[in-house]
Amino acid sequence: MNSSVSALPLSTLNPANEALTQRLPSSLQLKQQLPLTSALTQQVSTHRQTIRAILNGEDSRLLVVVGPCSIHDPQSALEYAEKLAHLATDVSDEMLLVMRAYVEKPRTTVGWKGLAYDPHLDGSDDMAGGLTLSRELMREMLRLGLPIATELLQPMAASYFDDLLSWVAIGARTTESQIHREMASGLNMPVGFKNGTDGGVGVATDAMRSASHPHRHFGVDSQGHPAIIHTRGNPDTHLVLRGGHRGPNYDQHSVAQVQSALNKLAIPARIMVDCSHANSGKDPSRQPAVFTDVLEQRLQGDRSLIGMMLESHLFEGCQPLSNTLRYGVSVTDGCLGWEATQQLLRKASQQLRIQRSSSQIPA
Repeated sequence: MNSSVSALPLSTLNPANEALTQRLPSSLQLKQQLPLTSALTQQVSTHRQTIRAILNGEDSRLLVVVGPCSIHDPQSALEYAEKLAHLATDVSDEMLLVMRAYVEKPRTTVGWKGLAYDPHLDGSDDMAGGLTLSRELMREMLRLGLPIATELLQPMAASYFDDLLSWVAIGARTTESQIHREMASGLNMPVGFKNGTDGGVGVATDAMRSASHPHRHFGVDSQGHPAIIHTRGNPDTHLVLRGGHRGPNYDQHSVAQVQSALNKLAIPARIMVDCSHANSGKDPSRQPAVFTDVLEQRLQGDRSLIGMMLESHLFEGCQPLSNTLRYGVSVTDGCLGWEATQQLLRKASQQLRIQRSSSQIPA
């Protein structure tokens, strides 16, 4: 893979405050340079429809979004994707595995913002190269047969990847944003809104209701021009529980409270649990316990729990950015290692298989 699309020269935006701009290729230009084949376009469409079917209870499989907290090294990310593609085939009767390909990262203050922003990991912020590299990488993952998921953080960046994605997350810090709700209303794919950082679901339920309606909003068209965007509304949204400042919210009591809140608002009760973040206390070794608890609730009959999310990489833990990075280890939040991830998902698939078999035995 290469990063051959170059940004145009710097130009002064405002001499008074010395702000500068650097023109990027339009999303249309990048899509034309790195197009999808008709077969891959159909694959994405099929994956989106499959996820919709899971949300609507028409497909009884468990939706699992799994992969690195963030992608910083294309080589290790592709190695992970290859392993996941093999596992996805083995568990496909009970689970739909979706590759977590996060190339943008929210920052409370400052820090590395993701592959799309700083692909060289050195603060040079080669965003033209980052967008190209990110699209190339996602396209390679699609060729492995995997559905792709990401968090859309910067709405202007969304159009560079939107044709590649089958599922999108709106993060806890942006779920309240009107701009992100408008963007979600125009996405032709399922969108998961995370609960707020306080752990409450009010912000997310407001977001789901807003995104389900048509909007007209300011935006940028595929050629890079300012535009009025007309959206139709997105009926395929759902809630993602990720815990909050007060602690986890994946337990049976918390889930029941969330179901009640959704029912009062006449919002379909379809819930994904993020096994990381506050639900695991940011300790990757606790993710399997969260996953197992939620799986048990589902095995006991709670069909509102449609999926889970795991932060997982080739090797467990995390590391700070440096000149000597360990291969396959996250540079953002700590991740579960591949071996532990594979063991967890294979065991869960077997449990689901046994339950399905027992339910089909005639009385």
